[in-house]
Amino acid sequence: MRRGRPVAQSRGGGASRTCRTMTEERRLTSVNTGEQHAGEPAEAGAAADGQAPPERETTRMWHITLSVSGPVVPLSEVRRGLERLAHDHPFLLTSRYADDHAEIRYCEEARDLHDAAALALRLWGEHRSTAKLPPWEIVALEVIDRGTYHNRMTQWHGLTPTSPAAVHPY
Repeated sequence: MRRGRPVAQSRGGGASRTCRTMTEERRLTSVNTGEQHAGEPAEAGAAADGQAPPERETTRMWHITLSVSGPVVPLSEVRRGLERLAHDHPFLLTSRYADDHAEIRYCEEARDLHDAAALALRLWGEHRSTAKLPPWEIVALEVIDRGTYHNRMTQWHGLTPTSPAAVHPY
């Protein structure tokens, strides 16, 4: 028994099996990206009737405050772990820490609040081994949009902080 794609050949004048030629390859379908490629018909309601094509989902910046707590760990280990996290995570704004808890503030790019919260809840666990973070658990999470964050900063503190990835003790 021979397996594989049938070949369009006629041997000895017999009937040949029908198969696709190279120009008749199957077309793959994929998720609609909103773009129209050459040779493809416009989607119904898109640009065919003069309307603008549907907008793509966009991401937004969210300000995250993540609080963690757990058993007492030497301050030098906590500081080194948070500094490594700041190096690994480019949007880290500030970290404050003590020997049994820490607070991390950073920006996250996500489609909506639910996605930003899900990413934030994974941050500590995913970086625990690579940044050698303490075995603490997340005890609080705040997710706010960028506009709210900037309003808070100007009302409470004047200008936004300019020193990125600052790691400070409480």
